[in-house]
Amino acid sequence: MYTPIPKQKRIIVTTLLLLITFLTLASQTMMITALPVIQKTMHVSLNNVQWLTTGYILIIGIVTPLSSNLYDKYSNRQLFLASTGIFIASTILGFLAPNFIILLTARIFQACAGGILMSFQMTTMIVIYPPEKSGTVLGLSGLVIAFGPAIGPTLSGIILNFFNWRFLFLLVLPLIILVWIIAFFYFPNYSQKKEVKIDILSVILSLIGSALTLVSLTVIQQNLLVASAMLLLGIFLLAIFYKRQLILKQPMLNVGVLKVYSFNRLTIIGMLAFMVLIGTEQIIPIFVENVQGLDSMQAGLILLPGAILNAVFAAFAGRYYDNHGPKLLLYAGFFLMILATIPLLLLTKDTPTWLITFAYLIRMIGNSLVFSPAMSEAFKDINPNDISHASALNNTFRQVAASASITIMIVIADIPESFTLGTQLSIGFTVILLLLMFSTFHRYFKKHTHTSQQS
Repeated sequence: MYTPIPKQKRIIVTTLLLLITFLTLASQTMMITALPVIQKTMHVSLNNVQWLTTGYILIIGIVTPLSSNLYDKYSNRQLFLASTGIFIASTILGFLAPNFIILLTARIFQACAGGILMSFQMTTMIVIYPPEKSGTVLGLSGLVIAFGPAIGPTLSGIILNFFNWRFLFLLVLPLIILVWIIAFFYFPNYSQKKEVKIDILSVILSLIGSALTLVSLTVIQQNLLVASAMLLLGIFLLAIFYKRQLILKQPMLNVGVLKVYSFNRLTIIGMLAFMVLIGTEQIIPIFVENVQGLDSMQAGLILLPGAILNAVFAAFAGRYYDNHGPKLLLYAGFFLMILATIPLLLLTKDTPTWLITFAYLIRMIGNSLVFSPAMSEAFKDINPNDISHASALNNTFRQVAASASITIMIVIADIPESFTLGTQLSIGFTVILLLLMFSTFHRYFKKHTHTSQQS
């Protein structure tokens, strides 16, 4: 439900929300280029150290479904200050971590806070702006959601070129503390606490089901049988969770919003676009470092122009959506991503760095033209009282999709003896995702046009 607040306070709230969301999402991928360094420093295996990134994504996916209940149960001010406080404490813990277990614990708590803050940001942006501005504000939200993870590897590559891995925590800490201090004095209360009874069984089913499903994706390389069993059990528990939400008077998560056609179709499109974005930005640095011999800073700089233009075009796409709708944007974005795929499918050891940079740049522009409008369109028919639940579901599915994309693309890249061929095959996997995305939004517009003609 639209809750108007004074313009000055709205600007402060928007700035704080976008900044903290950017910091939490950049932290999600900043650790990627630091993994080899931490592996050597803390004497742990690569399989264990990768949990610093994979685990972060998984925990966000597991915790996010709880955010809708927390948004209803506590005031917006309480929830924002508490979540940001947890992120500050866990960032300090990560900086001081004496061993790998403490470091992993810090990342888990960072992810818990990040998952709550991401849904909180989307819900709040929808609530405090009038409906006719939804495209613009969700365009800004989509900008941060895409730009944060995209710029993370570049920032970490630059930081690691001058400092050790602990500065990945230390350098973001002053910004997070500044956000908390400003919020403490200026963040208004614009929501009312509700009498919400949290269903413990739903929480248990959600946490265990999500954990088993997501973790199964990361152990598939080690043991296919165990991973399959975990996946099936996780899906079974989530199915029970889903059915339970339909019969509860106060569901933990209102899964009924999935029946809204525009929400479920555009959420799928957003998931597929995010899978392409996260998977591509994961595989390209690995390729240029392992095959072409570039260092982490050079690999990060290859991604930088694409990350910047992704942010610029996401803002443009949001404003265009408000005036003209999503159709042209989605078709144009698909065309650009397919076009950029051609040189990426032909990657070799001798492929010029400028060509990789340019292809990635075009793909990121295309991604922004799809992702931001898809987010805005997904929420257009959602009942205002269900916004927090829709935000939680949208974020959960997107994080699950990102985790699956990374795992699948890494597995594919490792199958052939030649990592070059493996990279080409993993890029081929993104072509399948793009075709699925095109099919989904083409049918959506076809049905939408048919419905309009009938009415």
